[in-house]
Amino acid sequence: MIVENALVVYKNKPALVKEISNGKITISLQNAEQVKVRDKDIELIHPGPVKSFSEIEVKENAAVKSAWELLLDDAPAPQTLKDFTSLVFGEYNAASAYSAYCLLSDGLYFSGTVDAVVPKSREAVEAEERKRGEKQRETGERAAFLERIKNCLKKPGANPLPSEDARFLQDVEALAYGKSAKSRTMKELGLGETPEDAHSLLLTTGVWTPLINPHPSRFGISSYGADIPLLPPPPEERRDLCHLSAFAIDSPWSNDPDDAVSIETSTEDKSVLYVHVADPASSVAPGSPEERSARDRGATLYLPETTIRMFADNAISLFALGLSEKSPALTFKMTLDKDCEVLETEIFPSVVKVRRITYEDADRVMDSPNEPDSAELRALYDLAMRFCKRRTVMGAINIDLPEVHVTAENGNVEIKPVIRYRSAVLVRECMIIAGEGAGNWAAGKGFAFPFISQEVELQGKVPGGMAGSWQLRRCMRPRILSTKPGRHQGLGLDTYTQVTSPLRRYTDLLAHLQIRAFLRDEKLLSSDEVMAHLGAGEAAAVAVSHAERFSKSHWKMVYLSGKKDSVWDAAALEQKGNRWAVVIPALALETQVSLQRDVLPNDDVRLILKSANIVRGEAVFVQASGG
Repeated sequence: MIVENALVVYKNKPALVKEISNGKITISLQNAEQVKVRDKDIELIHPGPVKSFSEIEVKENAAVKSAWELLLDDAPAPQTLKDFTSLVFGEYNAASAYSAYCLLSDGLYFSGTVDAVVPKSREAVEAEERKRGEKQRETGERAAFLERIKNCLKKPGANPLPSEDARFLQDVEALAYGKSAKSRTMKELGLGETPEDAHSLLLTTGVWTPLINPHPSRFGISSYGADIPLLPPPPEERRDLCHLSAFAIDSPWSNDPDDAVSIETSTEDKSVLYVHVADPASSVAPGSPEERSARDRGATLYLPETTIRMFADNAISLFALGLSEKSPALTFKMTLDKDCEVLETEIFPSVVKVRRITYEDADRVMDSPNEPDSAELRALYDLAMRFCKRRTVMGAINIDLPEVHVTAENGNVEIKPVIRYRSAVLVRECMIIAGEGAGNWAAGKGFAFPFISQEVELQGKVPGGMAGSWQLRRCMRPRILSTKPGRHQGLGLDTYTQVTSPLRRYTDLLAHLQIRAFLRDEKLLSSDEVMAHLGAGEAAAVAVSHAERFSKSHWKMVYLSGKKDSVWDAAALEQKGNRWAVVIPALALETQVSLQRDVLPNDDVRLILKSANIVRGEAVFVQASGG
């Protein structure tokens, strides 16, 4: 029976009974807080009287093991807390009763309740002792690890961590990879629990090298490509276009060609452009595992160190153009007038004979009239330039900023400028023509289709050169995906979509799936279904885009980290207070610097690299003397 001034336990903590009134019990806690509780909320430890917590100081008792062995050997009935207290401590008072309760709560030798204390079996005690011993050793080892890492942080490089310490840093790695939002180790070290701070710690301690790129993981992207193999294209009637000269023009490092171009001219001031596109939609059905996997990935991720594909690797051998003598394709045939208005578009499955060629070789062939393919390539380039002129008249925004190709192989980082080949313009404009033609075709058929539009918010007069391109880029709003056609101000077109990279972009694949269903007279996805697919695919594609951008920045910083005091040519873009936004063309790197002389937009300046921060993806430059 519980009485006033009795010692009780409330939520595993000691408490003193202060008042009992109308079935309610008022207890006092160690922090002096008073709480009203019910009888069932507390356990009686000693009837008292106990007037202060100073009377229940926990007693140490070395004979606890002897008491356990005695009770275990005699195998008596369960003990009450009172009897258990008397056995272990030789007396029953408030202090010894609470000490006995603490032994029971500890759970090493005894278990049960205050009404029935029983000894644990030898096997259970031995297992618990091993567990506690391991935990104690782990606690000691962790304390030693924390001391080592603190010394390492005091003098980076002077006190490297032993390899076995990596096991204590798994939570730090999870944080650096973006797989966890917290880290016990970072917290115990008093460091920020951010991916950047975790990355910095791993680099400082030498557990990570600069060659580890954590950015794809931070955006939720698997380090493995798709693994669901695609089926070969099914048997069907395909139009034989092998008589046409078809060119897959790309960079020398490209190994997944998914578009090629052909041209026919007529005497009626008309041109017929064929854009042949890889045809994975011929064997991929909406809702299939392959389609869902591509939707979840959004796009192929091209990293300097590797490629993480949207489709399984066998899709390249089955559907990429020009890897075998003849290739299956979905062909977009556009008839254009002399002003490059698309008069008619036809879409059909085909088989083509594709010649793969680099931008550099295509330019060389165009300049060599005696080359077999020179006339066709020059005709394609002429068509491309006329179409580009038409888009410009219609308000297209032309941006020309430096680009580089970054590779990271076996720890060697290379950065090479992307050369502005004429054939690259040829390919770009032909792909845009296909986008306009396919968009007009789908709009005319009236079914749900992934259209792309974009708004541009021009602000004031824009200068020429790179400074103007830099400002124009900031005026471009994110693209809008919809099942309704809309104006793409950036391209200067009233209707536009993308259909030329179904092996690399999910939105292109979705367009192909709808085109395929229409051509086969099969059930099409509804507008709501197309929008749901677009939303999921675009979210994944945005993550891919971010991962690619941050990864390139990472490898640029790795490249620059060993080039302190190197000198770089830059161009001024825009003044912001006492600092200028500049671009370094050789790196396609935009940054801000303080310039000590009068400078105008597009002026050349020379910069000296002072530091490169791999973790932050930032480099610090200063103006060179006289630059």
